[in-house]
Parts: sequence; structure tokens; C-alpha cells
Amino acid sequence: MFSSDKIWIGKGSVPVYLLPQMANRHGLIAGATGTGKTVTLKVLAESFSKLGVPVFLADIKGDLAGLAVQGEPNSKVEERVSQFAVGDFSYESFPVQFWDLFGQGGHPVRTTISEMGSLLLSRILNLNETQSGVLNIIFRIADDKGLLLLDLKDLKSMLRYVGENSKDYTLAYGNISKQTIGAIQRSLLSLYDQGGELFFGEPELDFFDWMKTSHDGRGVINILHSVQLYQSPSLYSTFLLWMLSELFESLPEAGDLGKPKMVFFFDEAHLLFADAPKSLLEKIEQVVRLIRSKGVGVYFITQNPIDLPKNVLSQLGNRIQHALRAYTPAEIKNVEAAAESFRPNPDFDTKTAITELATGEALISCLDEEGRPGIVERAFILPPQSRFGTIDDALRRQIITTSPMNGKYERERDRISAFEQLADMERAEENAAMQAAEDKRRMADVESKKRSSNRGYSRQTPMEKATNAVFSTIGREVGRTLIRGILGSLKK
Repeated sequence: MFSSDKIWIGKGSVPVYLLPQMANRHGLIAGATGTGKTVTLKVLAESFSKLGVPVFLADIKGDLAGLAVQGEPNSKVEERVSQFAVGDFSYESFPVQFWDLFGQGGHPVRTTISEMGSLLLSRILNLNETQSGVLNIIFRIADDKGLLLLDLKDLKSMLRYVGENSKDYTLAYGNISKQTIGAIQRSLLSLYDQGGELFFGEPELDFFDWMKTSHDGRGVINILHSVQLYQSPSLYSTFLLWMLSELFESLPEAGDLGKPKMVFFFDEAHLLFADAPKSLLEKIEQVVRLIRSKGVGVYFITQNPIDLPKNVLSQLGNRIQHALRAYTPAEIKNVEAAAESFRPNPDFDTKTAITELATGEALISCLDEEGRPGIVERAFILPPQSRFGTIDDALRRQIITTSPMNGKYERERDRISAFEQLADMERAEENAAMQAAEDKRRMADVESKKRSSNRGYSRQTPMEKATNAVFSTIGREVGRTLIRGILGSLKK
């Protein structure tokens, strides 16, 4: 909870606080299943909201929706409140906005194929290195021609177009085999089966709609309903990564702030790094390192700290470690690694404590005023003020329909893009071919003198005529150079 201009996380022998000015130095919530990570997440989200900081989190089990409802008297909560001597504790609801990539449990979340970029889309499609390289070429051709890839049918059309004309692009962009194009198309069918047509398109998400405060100054908690999304782990982790990278690309440099502009909780964070190629890992590490300067704090939630790469783990200054189990040699090594990441407390052995922690108890170390890791403290996490558990569908629908966002994203827009433009080009090519045949027939009948007067005529193939005509129109419509950021998404 928010107390005395600090976030009060828990209490053991002493109260443990997270300083708002250090909250954008990122953090970690770790621990085995059932040890209290979800409660800790809720307590932090509530505290940031009270601080006036907007929050994003993914709800993979549906139980975080209770943040929208005032908590109910509970004997365990009352006992913890009495134990901590929390005099101003009260049950509260918090301002919540629900979102859902499938548009069922919240406002629809969409992005365009062009915005996603080839690097992250390759991860969603589970492409190998060769296939990813060809997909990158597809994006380069589309960018260079000013063709916007908004939805899956645009990408499908672009794949077919480049496949049919691969010889025309090989010298300029590299080898494009039809077999690889076919493999990408098959992966695209799998994405269709997962509902990909629902979350690629327009209107795309405006991330500043997440960075809102309520009428009383509390930060809005944006909850991505992820029960269905989590069934596709690569889709879940890649979309959250895209959201994080879009925040980075959208926000200006902020410098040192008294509190974050926003806090982003990344649950089941191990999925982000599982089987990720080295090139992607390097870019993830770069985004995590740099987004701090934009005023965004990122908090990873996972079972074990070793789930995260060392270069990412080293950037997480605020750490909350719940209990870990240690029955096998490998598990014992994991506990040792977790213990070594804390600044020791002479009052207890960190390694032993990690295996002895009760449910709702944790080892906590936060940065001090100078940015130095604090001595680890053993403490019980404060109880949340909102409801434990989920909410019913009727209440969820009521919150969605009364939200200021209602109606902004619900109606899909389908403007002219690569699908229509390439179809126009094909028609123009057919017409140009017919016209060329007719011109050839007529020219054969024209007198020699008249042919001589037309020597300045610029000869083009039918495909060149059609392509130039359509692409010049596209260029005028786009009207800007397409520039991509760290993870390949379009810069604003």
C-alpha cells in the first residue's frame, strides 16, 4: 500500500518500502507456484495506482480482475493488518480498464503487421533463421514500395506477389526461394487458426490510452485478459514484448523522475526468453536497459530468477523472492544462485531462508535513495485492498461498457492497403498487357514515317508499367519514410 510517500510492501523485523523514484529501475517477483506471487503483484499494482502511476499487467488466470472490486472482510487479512499495525487500512476498488486480443474479455487490442515488424512476427510464426531472413526481405520490399501491411490478408498477398516475382527482387534483396515462401505461408495458416485475423488490423492500440489517471488522480490499471492468449505461449510472450517495445518507441526521454510514468508487469516472464535466438535476446536486453530512461518500470514475474538471462537480471534493482523448493541438486543450485543475488543480512542465512519462507512471506531488497541495493529483509507481504479472485461476466461487461475507451476500438477498420493495392496492380498489369498487344498490332500497320516520329517513346514491359503506376500512387498515399525501431516495429 502507499504510505508516507513510499510503497509499503511488507513487514518483518522492520517495514520494507519501495521508493517511487527508484521504481523505474525495474524489479523481480520470483517464487514457486502457490507461494504468494499473485498477491505481491496485486499489492504493488494497487500501490502504484494510488501513487498516480498507470499500470499494465496480464491476467493469465482471470484472478487479477478482482482489482476492480472492493475487497471483503477476511479473517486472514484482518490478522495481517493487526500484525502490521496498519492503522489506515481499508478495502478499496481500483480504476481498471480491461483489454483482450480476442475482443471478448476486454476492449480489442490490435496492431498492424507493419507495426509488429518481421523480427517479432517471425517468433510468433516459429520461423527458422532462413525463413526469418526471407520474411525480413518481404518487409523490406513492402517498406521500400510504400506498401502498408495492415492485416494477415495483406501479408498473404505480399508473400504471393514476391513469390511470383522472386527473380525480379533476388539481385537487389537476396535469394528468395518459393519453397521458403511456401513454408511461411503454412505458418501463416497456423496463425489464422489461433485467431490472428482478430488482432492484426486497425484501429491499432494507442498506448497513451494506457497512461491515464482516474478522476481522483489514481493511475488506471490496464488488465490484459490473457486466459485464452496464454494457451499460445509464443503468441502471449511476443505480444507482451511488442507492447513493451512500442512503449519504448512512443515515449520521449524523461530523465530522473520522482515516480514512473508507467509500470509494466510481465507475468510468466520465462516464456519471453525460452528458445529466443541470440539476436532477439540482445534486443530485449537493450529495450529493458533503455526503457528506464523513458520513465517506465518493468517488473518480471517468474518462478525462478535463473529463468531470466543474466544481462536482464542484473538490471532488476528491486527484488521480491518468495519460497523456492530444493529437493534435487539442480534445485539446490537454483536456491544458491537466488541467495547470492541479495545483499546479505547478518540476522539470517539467505539461502536457508529461501526454502523456509511461508506462503505470503518473502525476501525483499529494494534500492535506497542512492540507487544501492538494500540489505535483504525477511518480511510478510501486506494484504491487498481489493477483492481476492475473479469477477463475473456481467460485472466485467459493465466495466467495459462504461469505460471511456468503449467504442474506440470495437469497430474494425479496413482501409486500402497491400491487399487492395496489389490486386489493383495485377489488374493494371493485365490491362497493360492487353494494351501492349493491341499497340503492337496497330504499330505493325502504321506507316514508316509515323513510326519514326515516335522514337522518343519509352518502352516498358507490362509489369513495369503496372508496377510503376500503382507504386507511385502508393508512395503519394504513404507520404513518409518508414523507419523501424530496435525490435523492428515502426517508429512514430
